[in-house]
Amino acid sequence: MSATPLSSLTRTFDPQSALRRLLVLDAVVTGVNALAYLFLSGPLGRFLGVGSGLLTGLGAFLAAYAVAVGLAASRRRPPTLGVWAVVEVNLAWAAVSCAALVLWLEPSAAGAVWTVLQALVVAGFALLQHMALRSRQLSQD
Repeated sequence: MSATPLSSLTRTFDPQSALRRLLVLDAVVTGVNALAYLFLSGPLGRFLGVGSGLLTGLGAFLAAYAVAVGLAASRRRPPTLGVWAVVEVNLAWAAVSCAALVLWLEPSAAGAVWTVLQALVVAGFALLQHMALRSRQLSQD
């Protein structure tokens, strides 16, 4: 692979656009998860081996969070403090998910796999959002 395509990618990388896209993707994934937890809490609870009440509560939280992340993404320049809050909440969610799996949840095998996978996805969002925010800050210096 030549250096030309790679260098063109780095020249066209816009941290602001990347940050907004990551926030939109986070809001959409979180929103879909929220709707599934809210409207399919019974069947999902049985499949994952967790209570439907827990899923409903998590779904309500995730719905509100998805709206907040979507609002941040809708801004032409998402506020730095708001994006840091999204990163921190995502990291906390990933950590609490893993802690819950070890400390108090007793999910099915599918529930255990789901808990780990969603924690990894959310941690990945946090990492990518952090990197895009830092890139945006560095590009303004």
